[in-house]
Amino acid sequence: MLRNIKLFIVVQLLIFATYFISFEFFINVEIAFLSSFFIILGSMYTYRKMVHTKLQNEDAADDGKRDLLDTIEDPYELYGDTPLNEAPVEELDLKAIVKEEKKKIKTLSLKNMKHGAKGSFSLFRLVPYLFLVLGFIALNNNELLNIAIYLPSLLVGIIVGSVSGKTMFT
Repeated sequence: MLRNIKLFIVVQLLIFATYFISFEFFINVEIAFLSSFFIILGSMYTYRKMVHTKLQNEDAADDGKRDLLDTIEDPYELYGDTPLNEAPVEELDLKAIVKEEKKKIKTLSLKNMKHGAKGSFSLFRLVPYLFLVLGFIALNNNELLNIAIYLPSLLVGIIVGSVSGKTMFT
């Protein structure tokens, strides 16, 4: 944690040094850096929290559910242990087989949408995005926006946020 604070302070000092180049350069770098830095941290924190909640709510007994690796490697259970129907083609009811296979395909459900929306609508993510949008608009309205400075500064925030987030949330 102390290492992350030191990293943030060093980067902020470097950003403040850009003030001596020009105020326009400084304000573009500062707003872009803070926006992307807090977006990355908020996203990492929110998804970490979702994963921990999911792990805590999961039952110890899977009741015959397949593990994640098996689901990824064989999503349609083509290589399963269940014996295949060895009946001749004339005796197979193809319509019933197609209906049964369609039931296995996961569709968009309210439960899946709720799970994804929980991470998307977290305040830890929405507030930094709001800061990004309002900062961009403020720079543009005050004729201080310089895209050539702003966009690379977003990358700096992403890198510092990723490094900080990995050590904070792992």
